[in-house]
Amino acid sequence: MTHQKLVSPIFEMVLTSNYYTLLLPERIIAPFLEKNQKRVRAIATFETKKLEFFGAIQKRNGEHYMMFGKRYQKELGLFPNDLFELQFFEDTSKYGVKVPEEFEAVMLSDHDAFQLFESLTPGKKRGLIYAIARYKNAQTKIDKTLILCENLKRGVRNPMQLLKR
Repeated sequence: MTHQKLVSPIFEMVLTSNYYTLLLPERIIAPFLEKNQKRVRAIATFETKKLEFFGAIQKRNGEHYMMFGKRYQKELGLFPNDLFELQFFEDTSKYGVKVPEEFEAVMLSDHDAFQLFESLTPGKKRGLIYAIARYKNAQTKIDKTLILCENLKRGVRNPMQLLKR
């Protein structure tokens, strides 16, 4: 029996005054929560622009929400009160984030550093991958991943220090 991947219908969202979080409709997220899928892959669409990102369904004061930072808003050209479309997909990725090719290549070349990286918490791994993915230049991504590998092998575990020489 094959596992059916969760996919939400496309639904409309509005960027509200608290524009760093999206208040999520219960009917949309209920199937994900029932299967304990709190991390999702999402596609946001506004006018002719489309953005794929990963996010976490979080709960506060009885309501479910997702972080939707300024970087995503800028990429889509969204402003408060703009209506846009969103769709969720089951996150089947290993880390809950898109992994840069450069990061993967360096990690594959250093087994010891990879094992140490794998021993970190899921949140620390995601945070480090996000930090490296933010660099635009491929060589910078490689250099930062090499620094990460060196620091892991030296015993550094503080996330603030892992990408520094």
